[in-house]
Amino acid sequence: MVILPNKSNCSHVVSAKTIMYHGCMINKSKPIVSISDFVMKFGTTTVIDSLSFEIQKGETFGLLGSNGSGKTTIIRALLGIYSPTSGSLLVGDKPFSVDGAIKLGYLPEERGLYKKEKVIDAMVYFGQLKGMQKSEARQWSLDYLERVELGDKAKTSIDKLSGGQQQKVQLGVTVMNNPDLLILDEPTKGFDPVNRRLLMDIIEEHQRKGTTVIFVSHHMEEVERLCDRVILLKDGNKAAYGSIEAIRKEYDNKTLDELFIEIYGHKESDV
Repeated sequence: MVILPNKSNCSHVVSAKTIMYHGCMINKSKPIVSISDFVMKFGTTTVIDSLSFEIQKGETFGLLGSNGSGKTTIIRALLGIYSPTSGSLLVGDKPFSVDGAIKLGYLPEERGLYKKEKVIDAMVYFGQLKGMQKSEARQWSLDYLERVELGDKAKTSIDKLSGGQQQKVQLGVTVMNNPDLLILDEPTKGFDPVNRRLLMDIIEEHQRKGTTVIFVSHHMEEVERLCDRVILLKDGNKAAYGSIEAIRKEYDNKTLDELFIEIYGHKESDV
């Protein structure tokens, strides 16, 4: 098991209108993500059923559930990939737009890179798409590759890298240009303990900068260490929602692993 740093004292209420997340003062009255009465149907199947929740600016929010509980559907609808059957999904105070005021970085569970391109060329390309100057994107990419022990792979084509190495490159692309909102879908999937620790370090750095993080993971020890609040989805709606402390108290101080098993059992499907 990976030993992660303790998240104690990462968040606390300062006043009725403000809260401190990871050392950053946040205005509680303005959620960065707001989902209201969201319904998503595919044919006659209801995948999301009148779901509502908010994510505050600067918090790390765990989006949790068994396979098929609707996590990916929520993310795709939030990003405008799916059109909701009804309800609203807002980033800031409006539907997400790539040219909107909020910069977003998304690491999907299904990784996607231009595999015939050299690592540095792909990273610079994505950096420019995010508004960085070519020289700035190149220097940032080289520094990042050194940090994740891929400095000697800068001119290697992506398809020559291992799966874990490709994942490091895609994480770099995701966090380039300091997004306001990071969506990380199973970011440590397939990583060994050393590289999981490295990824956690990178996430924590962005937390301290005030970045909002939506964190999807089946590793409950990561969730308990990183997340301020969570939502646990079942059958298209919330089975639990709130701070980890409050949820554990409601369920007789069970760990999230124990709570996950109690809520979901062995149900496995894919949506």
